[in-house]
Amino acid sequence: MNETNVFELLLVEDNPDDLEFSLRALRKASLSNRIHVARDGAEALEFIFCEGPHAARRITDSPKVILLDLKLPKIDGHEVLKRIRSDARTKMIPIVMFTSSKAQTDVVKSYQLGVNSYIVKPVNFERFAEAVRDLCLYWLELNLPAKIDH
Repeated sequence: MNETNVFELLLVEDNPDDLEFSLRALRKASLSNRIHVARDGAEALEFIFCEGPHAARRITDSPKVILLDLKLPKIDGHEVLKRIRSDARTKMIPIVMFTSSKAQTDVVKSYQLGVNSYIVKPVNFERFAEAVRDLCLYWLELNLPAKIDH
């Protein structure tokens, strides 16, 4: 496995402001310099499953964590989550739903589909940056992921 081809974080976010806040927070915290951004659900699935422009990637080079927005164009976050969890090659990737939705139906459905964590995006930039920093610190530095044979 070539380390330069491995992404630590897949950030799936369609809101330009939230994307910029997240990237700025990650740079400031120096947590991850290998980030791939997908701006809709279809793009995220192409990346994860090595399709389209990502066909040269190996599916075994999965990100350490996926930060997934719920309300996405083309394919929503629940469907992205469902597809990732339904494939033995990708079902162990930690996924954090990072969204503005506080609706209990969204929270419950996310956990039913196998999300590892559900975080509501803070409105305040400082709290937003703190949330991104803390969750990435946990998932990228502290969490011990399961290794599965592909």
